Amino acid sequence: MKKTKVLFVSQEITPYLPESEMSEIGRYLPQGIQEQGKEIRTFMPRYGCINERRNQLHEVIRLSGMNLIIDDTDHPLIIKVASIQAARMQVYFIDNEDYFHRKKILLEENGDGFADNDERAIFFARGVLETVKKLRWAPDVVHCQGWFTGLVPLYLKKAFNEDPLFTDTKVVFSIYDDEFPTRFSNEFKRKSIVEGVSEKDVEILENANYVSLHKIAIDQSDAIIMGSPKINEEIKAYALASGKPFLDHKNKEEYITAYAELYDTLVAE
Repeated sequence: MKKTKVLFVSQEITPYLPESEMSEIGRYLPQGIQEQGKEIRTFMPRYGCINERRNQLHEVIRLSGMNLIIDDTDHPLIIKVASIQAARMQVYFIDNEDYFHRKKILLEENGDGFADNDERAIFFARGVLETVKKLRWAPDVVHCQGWFTGLVPLYLKKAFNEDPLFTDTKVVFSIYDDEFPTRFSNEFKRKSIVEGVSEKDVEILENANYVSLHKIAIDQSDAIIMGSPKINEEIKAYALASGKPFLDHKNKEEYITAYAELYDTLVAE
């Protein structure tokens, strides 16, 4: 029987970022799933605060070099990789000088989101999927964690859906307590449209904010997980109303087993 392949797309992973609820799950969930006999790949953004020398990141030349066009501008896609030796696990980093070399991660000092977070999220989502294509690695499940990964389900189901690598891929989306008040750029909806994505698919991004980005992720996912004990109530209600499998928050002792069972159920379908 072939191994189930799980792609983890994470907003935060420790030790590359400080420990948080999300970064710890980003680190220990892939290890736990791998130890259960599944095959894994893990991606995150290469934020400017990540020390490349200390964490031994190096560029993967064969995967780098593609340009992604966002708002009529070419943006070079650079792929780096590092290993977490204790977990026998590699982490791939999506990098670009314009989007990821600032020291702050996703929010400014005052808690506002960066003005270009829309383009950063688009670049990250497309960069992950283009790189997985180059790896010629067909995931059975893609597990997205955090709002910054919110466009991955959309592009997977609409722009990459005819690629044989992704034909039967199931998408799981984890929602965390990481809300911020800033609205996204008024151009988010227009910029997010690529071949395969229609205006109707992204109409919810007309006045895009934290909530609407989650709603578009829920619309295109196959199952939803409550990653934090408490999440935005409107988003939770929307997820429950979708009728899709919804997993309540699990503690540290429970979540790896619970998530693995969810993956197995989705793949069996």
